[in-house]
Amino acid sequence: MLIKRKSIEKEESLRRPGPAGARPPRKPKYAPVTLSEEDGVRFLHFGTEWVQGAMRLRKPDWIELEYAQQMMAWMLFISEPQHIVQLGLGTGALTKFSYRQFPQARVTAVELNPSVIAICESMFKLPPEDERLTVLEMDAGEFVADPARRGTLDALQIDLYDATARGPVLDTAEFYADCAACLAPGGIATVNLFGDHPSYAKNLKAMRHAFADVIALPEVHDGNVVALGFRDKPALDFPLLYERAAAIRAATRLPARSWVNGIKASRPAQGA
Repeated sequence: MLIKRKSIEKEESLRRPGPAGARPPRKPKYAPVTLSEEDGVRFLHFGTEWVQGAMRLRKPDWIELEYAQQMMAWMLFISEPQHIVQLGLGTGALTKFSYRQFPQARVTAVELNPSVIAICESMFKLPPEDERLTVLEMDAGEFVADPARRGTLDALQIDLYDATARGPVLDTAEFYADCAACLAPGGIATVNLFGDHPSYAKNLKAMRHAFADVIALPEVHDGNVVALGFRDKPALDFPLLYERAAAIRAATRLPARSWVNGIKASRPAQGA
């Protein structure tokens, strides 16, 4: 998300004229879902140049975008998650990766726009639901506010942007407090923020009130900053984290060492 490139489809192409004298159609509730492709990569848009996700056609389960790879940085601290949740489906990259990589875990994706769910199934190879994979068409704020979900999630991946890309659509202190409350002991939330926008400071402030600790990784792409929110303050044992990063790299090819470098840079006294 938040990478600009032109969509091969235009919002206007979705507007079809009605019969003469007919009442104008009601405005759609959601922005149109559009696609583009370049160099073997398919991109998802919401009718604008902003990229909402990507998939390499020859590697549909690979996480193509660097910021999305960083959203898996919770793997440095959690090796055997039991329940992983994605708020904001996008192209399903994180959902697909989590589903394939952690066969012992339940994976839940929460997406408000039914068109996004449909296009993930038809164009981005989202697996069908089964006893481990659930896709919920609902509001992410309502999902985390449900008392039944308190203390049940090991990893919570939050990537909630609309077509305007002006910052996360859910960014209140109450929302982040609900997110933190949903985490099980040792649980971690990763949040995609927009570092070049005023929303960044607002979101970080709200996260720091909600979580025991917050660490922001270095900025990537055109302003993406992934922040980690910890339910419990982590012990940053850097030799151990580098060992864990090497294991993640060997198993998944994800650049996990760079995540540790980013954490270390944010905590120089502990990383010395």
